[in-house]
Amino acid sequence: MASQFNLPGISRIHLVGMPGAGKTTLGRALATLYSLPFRDLDEEIVQRQGRSIPEIFETEGEDYFRQVEADTLRAVVAEHERLVLATGGGTPCFHGNAEALTQSGVAVWLDVPVEELLARLQHAAGTRPLLAALPDADALAQRLRQTLAAREQFYAKAQLRCAHPACTPETVHHMLTRFLHSA
Repeated sequence: MASQFNLPGISRIHLVGMPGAGKTTLGRALATLYSLPFRDLDEEIVQRQGRSIPEIFETEGEDYFRQVEADTLRAVVAEHERLVLATGGGTPCFHGNAEALTQSGVAVWLDVPVEELLARLQHAAGTRPLLAALPDADALAQRLRQTLAAREQFYAKAQLRCAHPACTPETVHHMLTRFLHSA
């Protein structure tokens, strides 16, 4: 089935934002909307490394993971002329990745308030390496606030910013359309 939407001039859409912002969910919907391939960077890393992200963190450490993440990002972009890519929450913050994302496509920051992230992540925090050791919801909320404060400068490099709760596929389509006409 052909897509009812198209964006001449945009071949790659990169979604950035905090863990729990909805990058994968929105990414899949946008890929369907535009008839583009969808890739989740974390899934690509797991597939290429042959082990889970928590296992990579545990055995190799965060520095190793961040290098693998940067290498995988560049490889995925090189392999796909057209795609929607959901990045990991920290992806834009290391190894010049924010610039790589904006140079190879249109980056969209899914800006979700900490309270909403907390509600989404409370039950899944144990599966995320940087959140797994936190003892309770208050510690998780504090970590999310600190992490967002440190990462905002990198997320803000995205060409577009979509604030929750407006981040639907249709809203992002309208943002991308306006972006194309202003470029």
